[in-house]
Amino acid sequence: MNASSAPVADIGDAGRPGSRIPVTTLLAAWRAFAVVFFSACALAEIMAVVLFVRREHRLATRTEWLHRWCRFACRVLGIRVTTHGAMPRSGLLVCNHLSYLDIIVLSSIRPCIFVAKRDVAGWPLFGWLAHAAGTIFVDRQRPLAAPLAVTRIHAAITTGLPVVLFPEGTSSGGSTVLPFKSSLLESAVQLRCPVAVGTVGYALDHGSVADEVCYWGDMTLVSHLLNLFLKREIRSKCSFSHSKIRVGNRKEIARALHDEVVSMRS
Repeated sequence: MNASSAPVADIGDAGRPGSRIPVTTLLAAWRAFAVVFFSACALAEIMAVVLFVRREHRLATRTEWLHRWCRFACRVLGIRVTTHGAMPRSGLLVCNHLSYLDIIVLSSIRPCIFVAKRDVAGWPLFGWLAHAAGTIFVDRQRPLAAPLAVTRIHAAITTGLPVVLFPEGTSSGGSTVLPFKSSLLESAVQLRCPVAVGTVGYALDHGSVADEVCYWGDMTLVSHLLNLFLKREIRSKCSFSHSKIRVGNRKEIARALHDEVVSMRS
Protein backbone atom coordinates (compact mmCIF):
# COMPACT_ATOMS: atom_id res chain seq x y z
CA MET A 1 0.00 0.00 0.00
CA ASN A 2 1.53 3.34 -1.02
CA ALA A 3 1.13 6.66 0.79
CA SER A 4 -1.56 7.93 -1.58
CA SER A 5 -3.84 4.97 -0.90
CA ALA A 6 -3.20 4.67 2.86
CA PRO A 7 -6.19 5.05 5.24
CA VAL A 8 -6.49 8.58 6.58
CA ALA A 9 -7.89 10.25 9.68
CA ASP A 10 -9.57 13.67 9.68
CA ILE A 11 -8.00 15.80 12.40
CA GLY A 12 -10.39 18.69 11.92
CA ASP A 13 -9.13 21.88 13.56
CA ALA A 14 -5.59 20.57 13.95
CA GLY A 15 -4.08 22.49 11.05
CA ARG A 16 -6.32 23.78 8.26
CA PRO A 17 -9.97 22.69 8.34
CA GLY A 18 -10.50 19.18 7.09
CA SER A 19 -6.79 18.41 6.81
CA ARG A 20 -6.14 14.71 6.90
CA ILE A 21 -3.16 12.67 8.14
CA PRO A 22 -2.53 9.02 7.18
CA VAL A 23 -3.39 6.63 10.01
CA THR A 24 0.03 4.98 9.60
CA THR A 25 1.70 8.34 10.25
CA LEU A 26 -0.28 8.81 13.46
CA LEU A 27 0.61 5.26 14.49
CA ALA A 28 4.30 5.88 13.82
CA ALA A 29 4.23 9.14 15.80
CA TRP A 30 2.56 7.43 18.76
CA ARG A 31 5.06 4.57 18.69
CA ALA A 32 8.04 6.92 18.52
CA PHE A 33 6.73 8.95 21.47
CA ALA A 34 5.86 5.86 23.51
CA VAL A 35 9.21 4.15 22.96
CA VAL A 36 11.27 7.25 23.81
CA PHE A 37 9.16 8.41 26.75
CA PHE A 38 8.71 5.05 28.43
CA SER A 39 12.33 4.09 27.78
CA ALA A 40 13.41 7.21 29.64
CA CYS A 41 11.07 6.28 32.50
CA ALA A 42 12.39 2.72 32.52
CA LEU A 43 16.01 3.90 32.65
CA ALA A 44 15.21 6.19 35.57
CA GLU A 45 13.49 3.27 37.30
CA ILE A 46 16.38 0.83 36.98
CA MET A 47 18.97 3.41 38.07
CA ALA A 48 16.92 4.10 41.20
CA VAL A 49 16.05 0.49 41.99
CA VAL A 50 19.45 -1.12 41.44
CA LEU A 51 20.99 1.03 44.18
CA PHE A 52 18.84 -0.77 46.75
CA VAL A 53 19.42 -4.30 45.45
CA ARG A 54 22.17 -6.48 46.87
CA ARG A 55 25.09 -6.85 44.46
CA GLU A 56 24.57 -10.60 43.94
CA HIS A 57 20.96 -9.99 42.88
CA ARG A 58 21.53 -6.99 40.61
CA LEU A 59 21.97 -8.91 37.37
CA ALA A 60 18.72 -10.82 37.90
CA THR A 61 16.97 -7.52 38.68
CA ARG A 62 18.31 -5.99 35.47
CA THR A 63 17.19 -8.92 33.31
CA GLU A 64 13.71 -8.91 34.85
CA TRP A 65 13.50 -5.16 34.18
CA LEU A 66 14.49 -5.65 30.53
CA HIS A 67 11.95 -8.48 30.23
CA ARG A 68 9.14 -6.12 31.31
CA TRP A 69 10.33 -3.35 29.00
CA CYS A 70 10.55 -5.71 26.01
CA ARG A 71 7.05 -7.06 26.60
CA PHE A 72 5.84 -3.46 26.54
CA ALA A 73 7.90 -2.69 23.42
CA CYS A 74 6.40 -5.68 21.58
CA ARG A 75 2.90 -4.40 22.31
CA VAL A 76 3.72 -0.86 21.20
CA LEU A 77 5.54 -1.93 18.03
CA GLY A 78 2.89 -4.48 17.06
CA ILE A 79 5.24 -7.46 17.33
CA ARG A 80 3.33 -10.73 17.82
CA VAL A 81 5.60 -13.44 19.17
CA THR A 82 4.91 -17.17 18.93
CA THR A 83 7.19 -19.91 20.20
CA HIS A 84 7.87 -23.55 19.36
CA GLY A 85 9.56 -25.35 22.21
CA ALA A 86 10.60 -23.77 25.50
CA MET A 87 13.27 -21.15 25.88
CA PRO A 88 15.86 -22.52 28.36
CA ARG A 89 15.82 -21.25 31.94
CA SER A 90 19.60 -21.45 32.32
CA GLY A 91 22.78 -22.26 30.44
CA LEU A 92 23.73 -20.94 27.02
CA LEU A 93 21.34 -20.24 24.14
CA VAL A 94 22.81 -19.72 20.66
CA CYS A 95 20.64 -18.10 17.97
CA ASN A 96 20.77 -16.81 14.45
CA HIS A 97 20.84 -13.02 14.27
CA LEU A 98 18.68 -10.85 12.00
CA SER A 99 17.97 -7.55 13.76
CA TYR A 100 18.09 -5.54 16.96
CA LEU A 101 14.51 -6.78 17.31
CA ASP A 102 15.93 -10.23 18.17
CA ILE A 103 16.86 -8.93 21.62
CA ILE A 104 13.42 -7.41 22.19
CA VAL A 105 11.67 -10.58 21.06
CA LEU A 106 13.80 -13.03 23.04
CA SER A 107 13.79 -10.93 26.21
CA SER A 108 10.01 -10.60 26.00
CA ILE A 109 9.78 -14.40 26.32
CA ARG A 110 12.03 -14.80 29.36
CA PRO A 111 14.52 -12.70 31.37
CA CYS A 112 18.00 -13.39 29.98
CA ILE A 113 21.48 -11.92 29.56
CA PHE A 114 22.69 -10.95 26.11
CA VAL A 115 26.13 -10.92 24.54
CA ALA A 116 26.40 -8.14 21.95
CA LYS A 117 29.07 -6.50 19.83
CA ARG A 118 30.66 -3.39 21.29
CA ASP A 119 29.10 -1.14 18.60
CA VAL A 120 25.67 -1.59 20.19
CA ALA A 121 26.84 0.18 23.34
CA GLY A 122 27.11 3.42 21.37
CA TRP A 123 23.63 3.27 19.83
CA PRO A 124 21.19 5.95 21.02
CA LEU A 125 18.49 4.54 23.28
CA PHE A 126 19.22 0.86 22.54
CA GLY A 127 22.77 1.20 23.82
CA TRP A 128 21.59 2.80 27.05
CA LEU A 129 18.99 0.09 27.58
CA ALA A 130 21.57 -2.62 26.85
CA HIS A 131 23.97 -1.13 29.40
CA ALA A 132 21.24 -0.92 32.02
CA ALA A 133 20.23 -4.54 31.37
CA GLY A 134 23.71 -5.90 32.10
CA THR A 135 24.56 -6.83 28.51
CA ILE A 136 28.03 -8.31 27.97
CA PHE A 137 29.74 -6.30 25.22
CA VAL A 138 32.44 -7.83 23.02
CA ASP A 139 34.92 -5.85 20.94
CA ARG A 140 35.35 -8.16 17.96
CA GLN A 141 38.05 -5.93 16.49
CA ARG A 142 40.36 -6.78 19.40
CA PRO A 143 41.08 -10.53 19.60
CA LEU A 144 42.66 -10.08 23.02
CA ALA A 145 39.29 -8.91 24.36
CA ALA A 146 37.75 -12.36 23.82
CA PRO A 147 39.20 -13.95 27.01
CA LEU A 148 37.69 -11.16 29.13
CA ALA A 149 34.31 -11.67 27.43
CA VAL A 150 34.53 -15.43 28.06
CA THR A 151 35.19 -14.73 31.74
CA ARG A 152 32.12 -12.49 31.93
CA ILE A 153 29.97 -15.05 30.10
CA HIS A 154 31.28 -17.72 32.48
CA ALA A 155 30.21 -15.58 35.47
CA ALA A 156 26.79 -14.85 33.95
CA ILE A 157 26.08 -18.53 33.30
CA THR A 158 26.91 -19.41 36.91
CA THR A 159 24.15 -17.03 38.11
CA GLY A 160 21.61 -19.51 36.75
CA LEU A 161 20.22 -17.08 34.16
CA PRO A 162 20.11 -17.99 30.46
CA VAL A 163 22.82 -16.28 28.41
CA VAL A 164 21.99 -15.54 24.76
CA LEU A 165 24.81 -15.57 22.23
CA PHE A 166 24.66 -14.74 18.51
CA PRO A 167 27.71 -16.66 17.20
CA GLU A 168 27.42 -15.28 13.66
CA GLY A 169 28.99 -12.13 15.08
CA THR A 170 26.72 -9.85 13.05
CA SER A 171 23.18 -9.72 11.71
CA SER A 172 22.14 -10.72 8.20
CA GLY A 173 19.25 -10.55 5.77
CA GLY A 174 18.17 -14.04 6.75
CA SER A 175 18.80 -15.79 3.42
CA THR A 176 21.46 -17.91 5.10
CA VAL A 177 23.08 -18.54 8.47
CA LEU A 178 26.58 -17.11 8.57
CA PRO A 179 29.43 -19.30 9.91
CA PHE A 180 29.63 -19.35 13.70
CA LYS A 181 32.58 -17.78 15.46
CA SER A 182 33.78 -20.20 18.12
CA SER A 183 35.79 -18.03 20.53
CA LEU A 184 32.88 -17.13 22.84
CA LEU A 185 31.80 -20.76 23.09
CA GLU A 186 34.83 -21.46 25.23
CA SER A 187 32.72 -20.82 28.34
CA ALA A 188 30.47 -23.76 27.39
CA VAL A 189 33.54 -25.98 26.99
CA GLN A 190 35.02 -24.94 30.33
CA LEU A 191 31.78 -25.18 32.33
CA ARG A 192 30.27 -28.11 30.44
CA CYS A 193 27.01 -26.24 30.80
CA PRO A 194 23.90 -27.15 28.81
CA VAL A 195 23.60 -25.41 25.46
CA ALA A 196 20.35 -24.92 23.55
CA VAL A 197 19.79 -23.76 19.98
CA GLY A 198 17.23 -21.12 19.06
CA THR A 199 16.03 -19.55 15.83
CA VAL A 200 14.29 -16.23 15.28
CA GLY A 201 12.25 -15.40 12.19
CA TYR A 202 9.91 -12.63 11.07
CA ALA A 203 6.96 -12.20 8.71
CA LEU A 204 5.07 -9.21 7.30
CA ASP A 205 1.78 -8.97 5.44
CA HIS A 206 3.21 -6.18 3.28
CA GLY A 207 6.84 -5.36 2.67
CA SER A 208 10.19 -7.12 2.70
CA VAL A 209 11.47 -8.77 5.88
CA ALA A 210 15.05 -8.68 4.59
CA ASP A 211 14.90 -4.95 3.82
CA GLU A 212 12.53 -3.66 6.51
CA VAL A 213 12.84 -5.91 9.57
CA CYS A 214 16.33 -7.38 9.32
CA TYR A 215 19.02 -4.84 10.19
CA TRP A 216 22.24 -5.50 8.35
CA GLY A 217 24.77 -4.24 5.82
CA ASP A 218 24.98 -0.46 5.57
CA MET A 219 21.50 0.25 6.98
CA THR A 220 21.21 3.20 9.38
CA LEU A 221 19.42 2.79 12.70
CA VAL A 222 17.18 5.86 12.78
CA SER A 223 15.74 5.49 9.26
CA HIS A 224 15.29 1.74 9.75
CA LEU A 225 13.48 2.27 13.06
CA LEU A 226 11.22 5.02 11.68
CA ASN A 227 10.16 2.75 8.81
CA LEU A 228 9.53 -0.04 11.32
CA PHE A 229 7.13 2.21 13.24
CA LEU A 230 4.92 2.31 10.13
CA LYS A 231 4.32 -1.46 10.12
CA ARG A 232 0.95 -2.41 11.54
CA GLU A 233 2.10 -5.84 12.68
CA ILE A 234 5.30 -7.86 12.66
CA ARG A 235 5.04 -11.58 13.35
CA SER A 236 7.98 -13.27 15.00
CA LYS A 237 8.38 -17.02 15.39
CA CYS A 238 10.99 -18.40 17.78
CA SER A 239 11.93 -22.07 18.00
CA PHE A 240 14.06 -23.70 20.70
CA SER A 241 15.77 -27.05 21.06
CA HIS A 242 16.30 -28.95 24.30
CA SER A 243 19.41 -27.96 26.24
CA LYS A 244 22.17 -30.53 26.40
CA ILE A 245 25.86 -30.82 27.19
CA ARG A 246 27.95 -30.45 24.04
CA VAL A 247 31.01 -32.64 23.54
CA GLY A 248 34.18 -31.56 21.71
CA ASN A 249 36.34 -28.48 21.42
CA ARG A 250 34.79 -25.08 20.74
CA LYS A 251 35.30 -25.28 16.96
CA GLU A 252 33.58 -28.65 16.78
CA ILE A 253 30.75 -27.39 18.97
CA ALA A 254 30.38 -24.27 16.80
CA ARG A 255 30.01 -26.37 13.64
CA ALA A 256 27.47 -28.68 15.28
CA LEU A 257 25.41 -25.77 16.61
CA HIS A 258 25.48 -24.06 13.21
CA ASP A 259 24.17 -27.22 11.56
CA GLU A 260 21.34 -27.40 14.12
CA VAL A 261 20.31 -23.80 13.51
CA VAL A 262 20.29 -24.34 9.73
CA SER A 263 18.22 -27.53 10.20
CA MET A 264 15.69 -25.79 12.46
CA ARG A 265 15.22 -22.96 9.95
CA SER A 266 14.65 -25.25 6.97
